[in-house]
Amino acid sequence: MNEIKRLIFKVDRLKKSYGSFDALNIKKLDIHPGTIYALVGPPGSGKTTLLELLSGSQKPSSGSLYFENNSYKTNWLGKVIKHEEIFYNYGYEELGSSLTVGKIINKLYGKKSNTIMKRHFSGPRFKHLWDRKVSNLTKGELHWVGMVLSLESDPRVLLVDEYGIHLTNDMEQEFRSQLKRMNRTLGTTIIVSSPNEALVKNFASVLIFLDNGHISKIRSRSNRPNRSRYSGKRKSGRNNRNNNPKHRSSGGNRKHKSSNKKDLNRNK
Repeated sequence: MNEIKRLIFKVDRLKKSYGSFDALNIKKLDIHPGTIYALVGPPGSGKTTLLELLSGSQKPSSGSLYFENNSYKTNWLGKVIKHEEIFYNYGYEELGSSLTVGKIINKLYGKKSNTIMKRHFSGPRFKHLWDRKVSNLTKGELHWVGMVLSLESDPRVLLVDEYGIHLTNDMEQEFRSQLKRMNRTLGTTIIVSSPNEALVKNFASVLIFLDNGHISKIRSRSNRPNRSRYSGKRKSGRNNRNNNPKHRSSGGNRKHKSSNKKDLNRNK
């Protein structure tokens, strides 16, 4: 019973404002562990703002936000202290736009960076990105690098903004396959955002629709039309992160084995 009630994120009257403009105003939202969610809405609906608040990249204007029943802390400068077990696909940009992709990966992964370079940046299509400064990358290149880091980080919670927008169909299908594998084998909680419902509805268990900073509706797989029945219960596989005690406490340098990652560099 306690497992059912356990939440990974809890939002209570959360608001983010820029001057007189309210970018986000959510009264209540519960995110359960081990589930794939999709934020759906047009540009400016609040998808990115919500992900940035969950990741700790932004500080709320008011309201409460909890990660595993713990409120977000701030340092002496007033900046939010990020949780190590939450990975945001655009968060790496905060390490420094003047750094090259290779230096950022080395900073994040140390000795593992050489393996990442060979796995994803050895082919002619993406080899040149390794020595490029983050500030010189296109939006599509930034998204692809974020996609690679998302898979290599094996986080407990993965936040992916602008899902699939900057990818080819083949790349999106490969990424989707990897996300589903992470969720199935490791129990990773995944939240993606997209303006395109059709792109995410077939693999996200819960769709959260945003409009003008508010949640307009929430649809789970069980109450969507023309869908197979969904029990709402998660599989308890051997590697399920959320049922494994060593993954329940946040923080610390945890090491995970790669979840059968494929070389994304080979996409056509």
